[in-house]
Amino acid sequence: MSATRAPFRYGWLVLAVATIVIVLGAGTRAAPGALLLGIEQDTGWSASQVALAGAAGLLLLGLGGPVSGVLIDRFGVRRVTVFALLLTAAGMGGSAFSRELWQLVLLFGLVSGFGAGLVASSLGPVVANRWFVQGRGLIVGVFGASSSAGQLIFFPALTAISVVAGWRPAALFMAFLLLLITIPAAVFLRERPADVGELPRGGTEEDARQVALKADAGIMGRAVRTPAFWLLAGTFFVCGASSNGVIGQHFIAHAVDNGFTPVAASGALALMGLFNFIGTLSSGWLTDRVDPRRLLLVFYVFRGISLLFLPALTTDTGIAMFAVMFGLDYIATVPPTVLLVADTFGRRNVGIVYGWVYFSHMLGAAIAAEAAGIVRDDVGSYAAAFIAAGWLAVAAGLAALVIRRPQPATTRQAVAV
Repeated sequence: MSATRAPFRYGWLVLAVATIVIVLGAGTRAAPGALLLGIEQDTGWSASQVALAGAAGLLLLGLGGPVSGVLIDRFGVRRVTVFALLLTAAGMGGSAFSRELWQLVLLFGLVSGFGAGLVASSLGPVVANRWFVQGRGLIVGVFGASSSAGQLIFFPALTAISVVAGWRPAALFMAFLLLLITIPAAVFLRERPADVGELPRGGTEEDARQVALKADAGIMGRAVRTPAFWLLAGTFFVCGASSNGVIGQHFIAHAVDNGFTPVAASGALALMGLFNFIGTLSSGWLTDRVDPRRLLLVFYVFRGISLLFLPALTTDTGIAMFAVMFGLDYIATVPPTVLLVADTFGRRNVGIVYGWVYFSHMLGAAIAAEAAGIVRDDVGSYAAAFIAAGWLAVAAGLAALVIRRPQPATTRQAVAV
């Protein structure tokens, strides 16, 4: 096999389609936070009841990670992506007709959450590790920035639709967009560079051989016996709790509690998304050049400090400052975490191992989302939830330094235990 001599590389097209899919997936994840107040007002359910649907969605979003790693390895990227988009659209569209809380939890939470999870975790790392050697960290950063772009677009858009027309039309709008993207996903996605006569960008024949291999059958059995896996999963648990959990689900409600309108609050969240876009791209670029463990230390500690200050920030300027600070590392932890997974457990095993690490992330998000809703119902404020998440983030940054990174000569092989 020889590298394609044409100036166009098919990997860029795969990257583009996967990016759009991830943007829309981020829109689905933004929906609970954007529509929470609208659902409360329309149904009369409490914050903790509505948060239950959001928490269920986060939990299934995480469970979709390890499942998607297995499914992609067996059925391929294209089939799994199309199925995931259709399933997510069915859940979002069906939730618009919910009249009982269990229906909202089932459709808005479980079905759409699991569908989004099938592409939210493994799609980006699998595409990055199969199609790119040169600039792999930056490509993972692009996918992380795509999630930021989804937040930047859909938090204010869905909030605005909810305010003007109600949360049900907003859910239907999201379902329509998900159905629309299934067409280019079905037409253009390919499994590996060899399918179109290419080598991975910047890679060799050996790189092509590695990505053509199936994942090791016993990789998780070996991975769970290593401290590195539990440190990666544990730090990512805190990442999910402190980002998708308390901020993604409750930031708008917290801002409204402090006198902001829902649209103004979603604007601050969109500002957060803009700086997250910048921060995640920068993280991807730095991950190719700096020890990823040191990056994780900086990102988690910086996040923790911003969360500790959040309860005291009740002015326009204060909320904007928080949006900038928190946004810079909202998803910036993803590129260094993915690189550590790939280097430790092998590039061909990224989909499965990172899928379980991602599940830990969303488990943390689900627990924190529900816990923050309970705290708000009991004491009338989110302050305690934000402060607890802040200290956990600082602890996660220190824990990241303990992760053992393999030597370069072993980074292409799965860990042997």
